[in-house]
Amino acid sequence: MLYILLFIILAGCFLLGMTMLRIGLFNLSGSTMEKWLQKMTRTPFLGFLAGIGMTAVLQSSSAVTVIAVGLVSARILTFPQTIGIILGTNIGTTVTLEFFTFDLSKVIVPLLLIGSVLQFFKNVKIKSSSFILLGIGIIFTSMNGFEWLSGPLADIEYIDNLIYVMKDHSVISFLTGTLLTAIIQSSTVITGIAMSFLSVGTFPLETGIAIMIGANIGTCATALFASIGAGREARQTAFAHIWLNVGGAILFFPFISLLADLSRLLAIDPNTQLAHASVIYNVVCSLIVLPFAKEFGLFIIKLHGGKK
Repeated sequence: MLYILLFIILAGCFLLGMTMLRIGLFNLSGSTMEKWLQKMTRTPFLGFLAGIGMTAVLQSSSAVTVIAVGLVSARILTFPQTIGIILGTNIGTTVTLEFFTFDLSKVIVPLLLIGSVLQFFKNVKIKSSSFILLGIGIIFTSMNGFEWLSGPLADIEYIDNLIYVMKDHSVISFLTGTLLTAIIQSSTVITGIAMSFLSVGTFPLETGIAIMIGANIGTCATALFASIGAGREARQTAFAHIWLNVGGAILFFPFISLLADLSRLLAIDPNTQLAHASVIYNVVCSLIVLPFAKEFGLFIIKLHGGKK
């Protein structure tokens, strides 16, 4: 029971770290990014680039999608303008996972100390920088904690049984990733936890990839909640995000083993392998749809047109 409690605490700390990182980044660039997003949506390709850039900066595909939903709700953007953004967000979020592959264990304490000191400054930019440093420090501390905790957790009978089932059943891994992400509201956190477990060999890369694919669908819940009561086009934006990820899951699920083998060729470290798999998965899914962005938008309108 103690280890389960520690797991929940570490998950909370990981989420706190991601939140602090996003707050710091948004405070430094949020208003500018929103204005840039409005200008960069004249074509699906420009929106695609804007989605990648904004998600890489804000470290959250959900945040960018929610911003897009908000702009549509405020009639600043139209639904078709958000298609490119949505396609770009899935690629932009992979930057965070690649960042997680770096070994920052030696600088965690300095990051936390400097971040804590900067909290006492009143200057907005300095204070925002402190959130970024504290967020990074907390994230990597949590990941180290998950690596340590993976052994004791695997010794708990029902956790061991779940891991055993997940090893042999990708569907269970996929559903676990989807459900946990829908609850925690962050695909990055769930995939980051999977990376920590992968690094100590708790389960194979195929299981991690299935969790990652499920997490991509689970994160759609955030935009769907944000679209409630926000109007027809805002709902269409949320549904477009869902269908993109569901389509990607259907396309890639039969080829998880091939994706795992390709990722193993690109890197030796299991963490990096999963990060690379996420990049390949999201880039392929987005590039397949990008040339047909207009048709994809029409499909969503036809399927979820509804009433205003």
